[in-house]
Amino acid sequence: MKRKIIEIDEALCNGCGQCVTGCAEGALEIIDGKAKIVADHFCDGLGACIGHCPTGALQIIEREAPDFDEQAVEARLAATGKPAHAASHGGGCPSARAMTLSPCQQANAPASQTAAGSALSHWPIKLRLVPPTAPFLKGARLLLTSDCVPPAFPAFHTAFLPGRVALLGCPKFDDVGSYVEKLTAILRENDIADVTVLQMEVPCCAGMARIAAAAAAASGKAVPVTRVVIGRQGEIVSMGPVDAPAAPRLFAM
Repeated sequence: MKRKIIEIDEALCNGCGQCVTGCAEGALEIIDGKAKIVADHFCDGLGACIGHCPTGALQIIEREAPDFDEQAVEARLAATGKPAHAASHGGGCPSARAMTLSPCQQANAPASQTAAGSALSHWPIKLRLVPPTAPFLKGARLLLTSDCVPPAFPAFHTAFLPGRVALLGCPKFDDVGSYVEKLTAILRENDIADVTVLQMEVPCCAGMARIAAAAAAASGKAVPVTRVVIGRQGEIVSMGPVDAPAAPRLFAM
């Protein structure tokens, strides 16, 4: 598969080893005086190590590489005597570490029981960062939301977020194929009750509903998908069910 992964410019690397200590997954080692990736499947591609490099030798690129293997990372850390807690659920970057926010049952509570204010029940919220094994996904109702919806829709936290697990993304600037793969894995591995898609009325946002429909079809599960279109002035333009795609290949975006 093609995914994001760390690349090391050996001409800039001075072998200081700061990136090695900054990698919670143990994917990096100093070999022959240069930092190197031990194995591609140990690298989560989130780039927590980049900020530790004093010479700018590290960067995130996209290339063919095996998928990140969390179980292999835990086995490696155990074998090397390093703590494995920092590498669980998305790696060493705090922005990607899965957690349920207090109160822990909020994601599945009815709207009438949700207090005023933020209704966010979990972290992370970006679809590309949420691991399919995150505990807050079990039996959840998903809210697949375009990035532009929350700032455009004033009632986001009261009208749609309570009782749902939010997953944010942008079908215009992000990789649609990876979105379909991630959402398919989430639907397959969790007993998802339903998916509500929030998208803007602008044409580039229409891909969100197609992503949800394609993932539901690929998962082999009968998960109902509802699309809600939000206007640029914050009004609900339309709402209705999304039909499953007639064929797997429906993206020409």
